[in-house]
Amino acid sequence: MFENNRLCKLLGIKYPIFQGGMAWIGTSELASAVSNAGGLGIIGAGHMPPDLLRIEIKKTKNWTQKPFGVNIMLMSPFVKEVMQVVLEEKVPVVTTGAGNPGEYIPALKKIGSKVIPVVASVALAKRLVRTGVDAVIAEGLESGGHIGEITTMSLVPQIVDAIDVPVIAAGGIGDARGVLAAFSLGASGVQMGTRFVLSNECIAHENYKKMVLKARDRSTVVTGRATGHPVRVLTNRLTRKFQELEKAKVDVSELEKLGAGKLNLATHKGDVENGSVMIGQISGMLNEIKPVKSIIADIIAEVQPALENIKNNCK
Repeated sequence: MFENNRLCKLLGIKYPIFQGGMAWIGTSELASAVSNAGGLGIIGAGHMPPDLLRIEIKKTKNWTQKPFGVNIMLMSPFVKEVMQVVLEEKVPVVTTGAGNPGEYIPALKKIGSKVIPVVASVALAKRLVRTGVDAVIAEGLESGGHIGEITTMSLVPQIVDAIDVPVIAAGGIGDARGVLAAFSLGASGVQMGTRFVLSNECIAHENYKKMVLKARDRSTVVTGRATGHPVRVLTNRLTRKFQELEKAKVDVSELEKLGAGKLNLATHKGDVENGSVMIGQISGMLNEIKPVKSIIADIIAEVQPALENIKNNCK
């Protein structure tokens, strides 16, 4: 299965499944496990200092011989130093968010890295393809963390029709049904973040995982629209405070101050009421924590039965 998949051939992976590059919890433990299971594990650099990123990359190299990636937030204060580390370590795949990676593409191509930006609109996808990217991740607003304004189902086919490089669908995908839906929209692969949060290898605090397990279909909310950087998170004391301040139209600087450091507070210290529990809308359909290998194996095993269900409904 997937022997002729465009994305698998491009990256040398067994299954066209990316792990989302999640800041603070997309670590070497999770990335190496996903790569070893046949997908593409991704270290989430976030605002990680360059020295720490180098350590994470070296640990990943020690734990897997398979391709892996690093997700770089182009708004990071360390972006140039982080990019230099990626170049020196010859990271096979680089995914990017929050900006245009164009200025870094020549150097990344020189070392053989594949460059795959996250996009939330057709216009951005077309612009980045002209800079020479190898594929794009079309991320819908169902995703956890930073989001755009278009749903995955609406965004993916429009981007597929507009560009000629592989498209990876992201947002609202957590099982074989989501994978097949993405393929039916023209995607060559999928990216999952929320599903991998509930894995044994994810280092997120136990309280974080428990809160995700308790989530329902309407448990997430979007905050930060006033800042220009909206995020999807689980409802808690922090989100209610955020919404209160946004409704009062306080200065953006006050909102940014409120949000500073809150993701780490939740992921590492376990304060899921005052911290930011970034997670996608599919959290309501997840009910167990298990090894990454089992997550991917189960999805692959469920593809054929899901296909049969489609066939039966189309007779």
